[in-house]
Amino acid sequence: MSHSPRRRTVSGGVLLLVCLALGGTGCGSANPLAEQPYDATDQVSLAAGQEGGKADPSKPLEVTASGDDRITDVTATDAAGRYLAGELDPDGSRWHSTAALAAGARYTVRVSTEDEDGAQGRRTLDFETGPATRLLTVTFGPKSGTYGVGQPVTAELSTPIQDPASRAVIEHALRVESQPRVQGAWHWVNNRVLHYRPKEFWPAHAVIDVHAALEGIRIGGGLYGGPAKPIRLTTGDRVEAITDAAGHYMTVLKNGEEIRSIPVTTGKPGYATRNGVKVVLGQESFVRMRGATIGIAEGSEDSYDLPVYWATRVTWSGEYVHAAPWSEGSQGADNVSHGCTGMSTENAKWFFDNVRVGDVVRVINSAGATMTPFDNGFGDWNMSWKEWRQGSALAAGKREGSSPADAARLRPAL
Repeated sequence: MSHSPRRRTVSGGVLLLVCLALGGTGCGSANPLAEQPYDATDQVSLAAGQEGGKADPSKPLEVTASGDDRITDVTATDAAGRYLAGELDPDGSRWHSTAALAAGARYTVRVSTEDEDGAQGRRTLDFETGPATRLLTVTFGPKSGTYGVGQPVTAELSTPIQDPASRAVIEHALRVESQPRVQGAWHWVNNRVLHYRPKEFWPAHAVIDVHAALEGIRIGGGLYGGPAKPIRLTTGDRVEAITDAAGHYMTVLKNGEEIRSIPVTTGKPGYATRNGVKVVLGQESFVRMRGATIGIAEGSEDSYDLPVYWATRVTWSGEYVHAAPWSEGSQGADNVSHGCTGMSTENAKWFFDNVRVGDVVRVINSAGATMTPFDNGFGDWNMSWKEWRQGSALAAGKREGSSPADAARLRPAL
């Protein structure tokens, strides 16, 4: 051993009591616990291939003690400050990581030891891991900007992920932070797409930062996390348009107060407008609408080919809120459209100018089915919060009250 021999802990304790009895005169400190930690370089080492050079990130980190020394504590962090969880053998001879190492990362390992006399030792080691060969990248949406309070956040993966454990690793690294803070969760739409929404709509004038802490993290099957461009979203006023299909009126609310009541016509029998919450997807000042695009045969009684102005889209299949001057006689009284919400040109222009992408359009009392959650736009809000949470890979087994440092710093059983 490189450090000098020390008296046993019990002897040191007896000598300390004698010194106290004599008032401390002529007595030196022989208690090893009171001394500066010794340099444990010769007593602590990493596994072969991890000390110097590039360590294989697919293999666990291993710290061992030699001679009569035992390890009492290990803390391993990467350059980003992320802790590496690990487990210490009961006899203190070995510590090994229980979480995956990151690829292309630099780690600092701080080890505390104790010799047979109870003296404390310290060693700090640095090592690097080799780069990843297969990367998973994430693309967040929408692009940075200002949106309505109903806008979900999306994450698209470059590689499909089916394994539940790998999904949990990815989801844990996808961060959504808002001011003011809200309760929210990711939901796996399919193997490559996730959506994030709060329990309720976003607050008005919120700031939402979306980023990933995935780079270098092992996901599974030789796949590691790659870079992801962060986005920042802000929300405007809380704008909600509520269409009562049976009453033939739309009520537009801004921050909870009614700002306009608009006579409308919605889908006639056989083309009933979808019920439920939809989110504005886009706006077009002019669009050509043809019945053939929704499966209506040209030349049939229901076919149409119309120039449409001030069109606000709410589904990818072609449902809009738009100007319908040809049906003004039915607006406020009857449902005669092929599924869209029609209104006068003046009202459609006002609506177009006063809503934005992400604003909420809700339809009630229609004979139509409820808007589906994911396959025709953003129907995310038509799923209950309980159902939404069930689509999270982190919903089960989530531990509360433990920090990464707590999980990484382990001591042997006594």
